[in-house]
Amino acid sequence: MAKNWYPVIDYSKCTGCLSCVEFCPHNVYKHEDGKPAVVNPDNCVEFCKGCQKGACQYDAITYYGDKNK
Repeated sequence: MAKNWYPVIDYSKCTGCLSCVEFCPHNVYKHEDGKPAVVNPDNCVEFCKGCQKGACQYDAITYYGDKNK
């Protein structure tokens, strides 16, 4: 699991579809006030990017610590 690499949500692009919450099997996200929130960043598997590439259709997820933006 990653301590220096985790998802960051751009709420200006996020539609609140919660696909990332439903997609992630590591409980990185939680549904809060109609939007996803990163509540367990240390649970994120380093360089997985599944929530970004497999769930988010709106390009609302980037990663802290990612040098390849």
